[in-house]
Amino acid sequence: MPILLVVVVLWILSCIKILREYERAVIFRLGRVLGEAKGPGLIFVFHPIDRSERVSLRTITLDVPPQDIITRDNVSVKVNAVVYYRVMDPNKAVTEIEDYNFATSQISQTTLRSVVGQVLLDDLLSNREKINSSLQEIIDKQTDPWGIKVSVVEIKHVDLPQEMQRAMARQAEAERERRAKVISAAGEYEAAEKLKQAAETISDQPMALQMRYLQTLADVASDRSSVVVFPLPLEFLKALSDKPSKKS
Repeated sequence: MPILLVVVVLWILSCIKILREYERAVIFRLGRVLGEAKGPGLIFVFHPIDRSERVSLRTITLDVPPQDIITRDNVSVKVNAVVYYRVMDPNKAVTEIEDYNFATSQISQTTLRSVVGQVLLDDLLSNREKINSSLQEIIDKQTDPWGIKVSVVEIKHVDLPQEMQRAMARQAEAERERRAKVISAAGEYEAAEKLKQAAETISDQPMALQMRYLQTLADVASDRSSVVVFPLPLEFLKALSDKPSKKS
């Protein structure tokens, strides 16, 4: 009798399972799923009739290894990414797929190659948010029948060939030179417009030319390092003595 009691106690203890807050247990009774997943807390698994399988509901970080991809414009690149997902339906995650972690990893790799292979290199480098959103939507749709929710997909790094990096550097340098020339040309055009306006003003007021001549003399005289001799034409003195004629 005491031996039987000990056996019963040990059996009861083996049937008691404690699940953490983030864990759920899928119970199989005679090979069939027994309702919804159990937990968290204390649950009872009726051995040997019942069999339990634990599933974690925490968000899983999946590092997608670098993939050799040819973009739409025939550039060979290596792209890696990171995927964040979690189990939303433990029953589906256990019954619909053999290993949901491995399956999610494989579908993430194939989707990454497929999506990146359809975009141009410039879009891959400049429009990552759009590509990340497309990756997340496709992977989430494919893993939804397994009870998996993909929340975030981010491209981490794009590894370009050395010759492509040099070509892009030359392109960036040429673009900077083009902008510098455009800015310089715009400055020269603006300066020419101002000179044109000044010439029109001086042509309307002859005295302005003489005033400008005097201002130049004053600027030169301020520099005492050298002696400059300017001839003084008689017409200049005549212009100073005459009053400017009024326009009709």
